[in-house]
Amino acid sequence: MRVKAVLTYDGSCYQGFQKQTSTQNTITSAIEEALASLQIHSPITGSGRTDAGVHATGQVIHFDLPDFWDDLAKLKCNINRKLTDISFKHISKVDNDFHARFSAKKRVYRYVFKTHKPSVFEQKYISCYDTFNPALLVEALKAFEGEHDFNFFHKTGSLTHTTIREIYHTAYVERKGYHFIYFQANGFLRSQVRMMVDMAMSCATNTMTLTQLKEQLHGQKKHSTKLAPPEGLYLANIFY
Repeated sequence: MRVKAVLTYDGSCYQGFQKQTSTQNTITSAIEEALASLQIHSPITGSGRTDAGVHATGQVIHFDLPDFWDDLAKLKCNINRKLTDISFKHISKVDNDFHARFSAKKRVYRYVFKTHKPSVFEQKYISCYDTFNPALLVEALKAFEGEHDFNFFHKTGSLTHTTIREIYHTAYVERKGYHFIYFQANGFLRSQVRMMVDMAMSCATNTMTLTQLKEQLHGQKKHSTKLAPPEGLYLANIFY
């Protein structure tokens, strides 16, 4: 039986979502170890990979269950007892052709920051950028909307047949001193969101121009490869 699970996790404790040969300290390794202890030996597949230090409030995975695991509420309870800093929110039965990555229609990332240093209780979960111009930030974010070749907006090493992605919507919201940036797209390349955030914030703080952002977006000239700090980034939601 194939199941779909929605997860939250504290990425500050792990070296990213994807399995690695150099470390066992990844989200995938931790989950697969917990599943194996419950006699579930299926590999897991995620909707997308998050970098080291990046969090999730709505990551989706799929895996296959042996026949004796038919009580999904009990399964969720047992898995959550075995995991630290990772929590299963929901587990549901899906069709056998469901794929957490390839069946996804939209993905939403949220970036959270302050304009002063976060407290010691927040510093793993919120980033910091200097005072900025909100109008310039919105203008920079809007430039990313639409279908573009993001060849100059990702880290190398990601396996993909195309660097073209469509960003459906961007937004900036401020609430009680916390600042939120949202991206909704059909998909993202490796570290693409962090690179877009940093360049948009560079425009908003007048350390880069909107013209330079557009030159890089259109593949004319690469002005920056800087990444926003991972602490403020959350994989927020996946739509199917």
